[in-house]
Amino acid sequence: MQIKTPKAAFCYKCVMRAALSRLRLALLVICACLLVRPALASVSMPTPLEFGVAVEAGNTLAVKKWLAAGLPPDFVGDRFGSGLMIGAWIGNLEIMALFHTAGANVNFMNRYGERALQLAAWRGHADIVRWLLERGAEVNRAGKQWNALHYAAFAGHADIVRLLVEKGADVNARTPNGSTALMMTAREGQEDVARLLMEAGADPATENEWGENALTWAMRHKHFRIARMITSPEEFAQAVKAPPGTYGKAVKSVAAPPEIDAVLEKLRQAQAEGKSTAALRKALLAAIALHRYDSEVSTIETKRGKKGKPEVLVITAKRNEAGSERAELLFEAVRAGAALTTPAEVAGSDGGPSEISSILERIRNEKGKKRSAAELRQALHEAVAKFKQDAQGAAPASSEPAAK
Repeated sequence: MQIKTPKAAFCYKCVMRAALSRLRLALLVICACLLVRPALASVSMPTPLEFGVAVEAGNTLAVKKWLAAGLPPDFVGDRFGSGLMIGAWIGNLEIMALFHTAGANVNFMNRYGERALQLAAWRGHADIVRWLLERGAEVNRAGKQWNALHYAAFAGHADIVRLLVEKGADVNARTPNGSTALMMTAREGQEDVARLLMEAGADPATENEWGENALTWAMRHKHFRIARMITSPEEFAQAVKAPPGTYGKAVKSVAAPPEIDAVLEKLRQAQAEGKSTAALRKALLAAIALHRYDSEVSTIETKRGKKGKPEVLVITAKRNEAGSERAELLFEAVRAGAALTTPAEVAGSDGGPSEISSILERIRNEKGKKRSAAELRQALHEAVAKFKQDAQGAAPASSEPAAK
């Protein structure tokens, strides 16, 4: 006799096997989650300074860990702004893509009212500008605000100016003081950009809140080819015949001396890594003192008709605020046509006056004493050599230099 297994019994065994398989799978998933969760929890969130240094250095591994652990995609670093903005500044598309995928806002503003598009335009990163525009970056801004076209025109990046104009940039947009991109080109002597803007419909007669226009700035800075380009022959001839001083005194801004800029970056990296900054702060004060001495000598030579340019070094810093130091050279303390009204000094220094500062003070107090002056000059040269050596030796270890 043949005994047949009931179909119901067969189905019951299948169901039991499937249930056991699902249970084993669920247990594996739970175990995996328990293993992963502590790892994520152990990732500490960065400070703005640590974040800024890592992103500027292109540390994608750190960025991925922070974002996976819940770091807001628009987290703001100690300078430039959000991670996506820092990427735009240094020209790192990979970093920018990480933040954008995590939900970063391409139109996020930093404390100065800047956006990523402006920073990329200023630095000349045409590929970054195009990438941002493709992802919704706003080419125009409401009201009187700095925009990407102003930045690109000021810096002389004709390719970016052309791209922004093609994307609908307002060629007559105003800055907070009412100036236009054409005025920027007239000030900086960007002839090719001025021609582009004129062809796109820029109005050379537009005046800012001081009653100045593109012709004023072109004549003031002796950019006569631009002045001829943006005016009629009659108006240009009249401008050339104007009495000296009619258009005001030219002012220019330049970057900080490399020595000071290098020490500032080393100081910032050391602060981010929790290392002692005493030696670097002394080196910074020494560099500032030395530059001020050189500037005084340069100013005297200029007044005597010799070579030299009177310059003012402006340093900004905030006590107990790591990474806040900034440095730039400003002719007569004027930048982008607007006077700086607040004098800035280095704050929070430790160790008192630097050796170079002390020597310079003695030089000023002992004028007329030839022998003493000669000895002090020798001491100054030795102190400067020591400063450079100390500044190099105090640099913290870094896998990659931060992009500037």
